[in-house]
Amino acid sequence: MENGINDIGGAALRFAVSNLKEMQFLSRILPSLKKDARLREKSEKEGQHIPPFLIASIPSQCNLHCTGCYSRADGSCEDVCSSRDMAAGQWADIFKQAKDVGISFILLAGGEPMLRKDVIEQAALFPKIIFPIFTNGTLIDDKALAMFDKHRNLIPILSIEGEETETDSRRGAGVYKQVDNKLSELKKRGILYGCSITVTKENITDVASKSFLEGLQKKGCGIAFYVEYVPVDEQSKDLALSESGQQWLKTQMALLKKEFPKTAIISFPGDEEKMGGCLAAGRGFFHINSAGGAEPCPFSPYSDTNLQNQTILQALRSPLFVSLNQQGILTQPHTGGCVLFEQQKTVQELAAQ
Repeated sequence: MENGINDIGGAALRFAVSNLKEMQFLSRILPSLKKDARLREKSEKEGQHIPPFLIASIPSQCNLHCTGCYSRADGSCEDVCSSRDMAAGQWADIFKQAKDVGISFILLAGGEPMLRKDVIEQAALFPKIIFPIFTNGTLIDDKALAMFDKHRNLIPILSIEGEETETDSRRGAGVYKQVDNKLSELKKRGILYGCSITVTKENITDVASKSFLEGLQKKGCGIAFYVEYVPVDEQSKDLALSESGQQWLKTQMALLKKEFPKTAIISFPGDEEKMGGCLAAGRGFFHINSAGGAEPCPFSPYSDTNLQNQTILQALRSPLFVSLNQQGILTQPHTGGCVLFEQQKTVQELAAQ
């Protein structure tokens, strides 16, 4: 996980060579990242493991209906915002707690995070935390571009599924062109951004190709997240990669990382093997849903702790997280996508205890 942080930092450094704003940001953030690492190391020696990442799904609302969306499938995402969603001030308190214990990265997701610009504005007030914002890209307007330009700790990560046909078939007609226009605007302003690519049986050979990554690099993309599709139900299992597909992707990722040293390439869960297994439930990160529930990860929406009335440290010591770690569930082998998806009944039972 620490190597993953270094990969992202390296990409930012390479991006910043001819970018004054990015270089100024890095000169401030890099010492802070080292301080965070020392804090985590100190806590580890004292018996408290602190993950370097959090994932925060800040809204329960989304403006798109993507095929196979796990958030809609498990009921955590709707067309309208839930009354249970936390206020911006509550999220700000969580951000402060995170900084105090040495958490360096908080991934903002959803739903569609750009529907909660009030929370993103709070994130901007924590310049020594890096906030990758995983967005479908359709709601990035001029005001949002100006905010990303001013606050370089906010890093937009735009979701695509390949080229126009593949993206529109999953996300809706016209989405690809909207997102492609946003990529051009981000490049024009010299803003470091990334792309999140969901890998399925249908698009694996296209999105993991040298030509596809070359295209993204030319458009100014500095970070590429490859996320293997996790089934949302029995019917969607056909989209998940086969065992041979996973092995091919792993091999291809290694080749692409050598071929494109200027781009930080992160494969999930492909990179977990060299990290000793699944990183959920506090090993490398945990997930906070829009209502404050602390969950092992977005693909495992079960919780016994809520951050509206408990702290991050209490969540890390929750019976659910402790059981998942002590029973070795996170390090078990699995056939693809996500070990916790295959163990969902066990996780559900542990959360209910």
